Amino acid sequence: MLTFVRLGERLTGSFGMVAAWLIVPLVLATVFEVFSRYVLNDPTIWAYEIGYMATGTNFMLGMAFTLRERGHIRIDVIYAHLDERTKAVVDLVSYVLLLLPLTFWLTLDLWGYAYDAYVIGEVTGESAWNPLVWPFRMTFFAGFGLLVVQGLMETIKVIYFLCGWELETAGGTGSSTADG
Repeated sequence: MLTFVRLGERLTGSFGMVAAWLIVPLVLATVFEVFSRYVLNDPTIWAYEIGYMATGTNFMLGMAFTLRERGHIRIDVIYAHLDERTKAVVDLVSYVLLLLPLTFWLTLDLWGYAYDAYVIGEVTGESAWNPLVWPFRMTFFAGFGLLVVQGLMETIKVIYFLCGWELETAGGTGSSTADG
């Protein structure tokens, strides 16, 4: 099981790094657009599309990594005052009843959304560039698929914690409650 958790967390970590590096082309495209528009007086037809697609891809591919690193916002009014074991139970219930079913359902639905765009050759319609939209929609599918994978890893880590077993992973030791 430990190998399975490490592999899943390595997968989400790898895509998290891809998401982080997407900031570079986003910044370059934005800087070039500003230069082209205001210095050369010749705006591009592609910078806007690159901007929202790179930002959206960054968010979609970064969700699972953020879960792994315990970076998602949590409302701590009650949770912060609970002991570690109770936090683990709350996390387990949240993962099993909310996160996993909803993200699995969304992943399946987003596959159809991307596939339909591929089949009909849908384009964005947002600019003169007008690129195909299915690659961008595939990042939605991939992002939520990775979130399902990381949700499974978090569920396993919480179960290990509740059973009193040690589990060293990329996102820390024990359960998802260890750091927050």
